[in-house]
Amino acid sequence: MPPKKIDIIDGRTALDAVRAADAAGEKPQRTSLATAVRYLLQLLDEKAPGGTVEVRVPPFGAVQVIQGPRHTRGTPPNVVEMDAATWIAVATGVEDWADAAASGRVHASGTRADLSGVLPLRP
Repeated sequence: MPPKKIDIIDGRTALDAVRAADAAGEKPQRTSLATAVRYLLQLLDEKAPGGTVEVRVPPFGAVQVIQGPRHTRGTPPNVVEMDAATWIAVATGVEDWADAAASGRVHASGTRADLSGVLPLRP
């Protein structure tokens, strides 16, 4: 059974709460952070459905996206992993994908593990 979809209002509210906490120099509430991350992963899945690249944002979620050969078992050949703050920044366009990858905050492996063609998202 697929996970329950996050409502656009709930997703945007969580994203706004995370942004407000960051602007105030505070740590965002874990529930808001988790919802914001999952909401943006959901938007990525809607924008670029597929099973070629696995995008991981531990411990909050992961999604397989991008059209191409589907991965079904073991470690996928194309993996992108980053922390929640980095994911929110690149997904919303606050930070450029190339800059985040060059800084080492994005760990990407595989020939298709470049999300610059599908980011930023428009939450």
